[in-house]
Amino acid sequence: MNIPIWPGSSSFAPGDTPFGFYDADPQFQSDSDKFAKFAAQRLGYPLVEVELQDINFYTALEDAVTTYGNELYAYQVAENLLSFQGAPTTIQPANNQVIQENMASVVRLSQQYGEEAGVGGTVTYRSGSIRLTAGQQEYDMNQWAVDNGIQGRIEIKRIYYEAPPAIMRYFDPYAGTGTGMMQMLDSFGWGSYSPAINFMLMPINYDLQKIQAIEFNDQIRKSQYTFELVNNQLKIFPIPVVHYHDLWFQYILESDRNNPYLDSQGQSLITNASNVPYENPVYSQINSIGRSWIFEYALALSKEMLGYVRGKYTTVPIPGSEITLNQGDLITAATSERTSLIERLRAYFDTTSRKTLLENKAAEAESQRNILNDVPMTIFIG
Repeated sequence: MNIPIWPGSSSFAPGDTPFGFYDADPQFQSDSDKFAKFAAQRLGYPLVEVELQDINFYTALEDAVTTYGNELYAYQVAENLLSFQGAPTTIQPANNQVIQENMASVVRLSQQYGEEAGVGGTVTYRSGSIRLTAGQQEYDMNQWAVDNGIQGRIEIKRIYYEAPPAIMRYFDPYAGTGTGMMQMLDSFGWGSYSPAINFMLMPINYDLQKIQAIEFNDQIRKSQYTFELVNNQLKIFPIPVVHYHDLWFQYILESDRNNPYLDSQGQSLITNASNVPYENPVYSQINSIGRSWIFEYALALSKEMLGYVRGKYTTVPIPGSEITLNQGDLITAATSERTSLIERLRAYFDTTSRKTLLENKAAEAESQRNILNDVPMTIFIG
């Protein structure tokens, strides 16, 4: 039976790995042959034959580096996804970037509160008007939307029923305000200017009293216009007595507010962990801690491959007998080692999380304060 075995040496060349992620990296090229020798000897060579070739070891090493990168960057994504979401996918790869936390997700949330208050948000406020009819007090705003070709339900946000501000009607003959002021302004040659000029001539409380007089006049002598809006059924107070008077209002489309998607403005945005721009790591930039893990994981992969190869040849005949190969032991050991290595790596990343590091710094600061509290305080006598 002619089973290919490890010949004892190898010579890596670009293209020897399945994906070629790291083949152009001189450090990976050098370590590939070193790892192949290391793995073969760990598997028993030269005391026993190892039924693997150099490309099998190269494949295991490439797989281990990629797994290390995936675990590392998956952890980075989980730590910083809120800072990434909403950014364009065209930003440069994040591998060697210090991720700066931002307030984008918090601002997006606060915008929606501002939207309800009418001071911000991402929902468009639209304007409309309805013609009031003499003698008609109630108006169906849902029917108004249908008549104007609006799809879906609307929500009225503001109705402009108030009178103009009193300062705009400062010279109100019905309230008796502003009288006598024009003569004073004319005396100084300012009669053609805005009434605001009188602020230079009169104290501010004078203007406040005049404005208040106008507002009291509206409240006592004039009809008080108001409305009631329930389920988009508008009721006007008092009942209109004049035809063809337009009542203006602002409204939004509920479909706009219920839309959960951020307007990308034609850009492709980062939406989840799958499109955060991380790439495979640069092998030569991985430190000795990372490479040590990679070699151990690649060895476990090599052990697993050897187990599957030996499973094809469960027994090997020899003169007068046969040998049973250790397929089961290899696969069991390899599976256990891979699981243990992944758990160890994730536990290590947990110790470097933002939360853990801040907790450690806080504990360190507290310990320093406790130590300083025990230091005797020197009293100086002058």
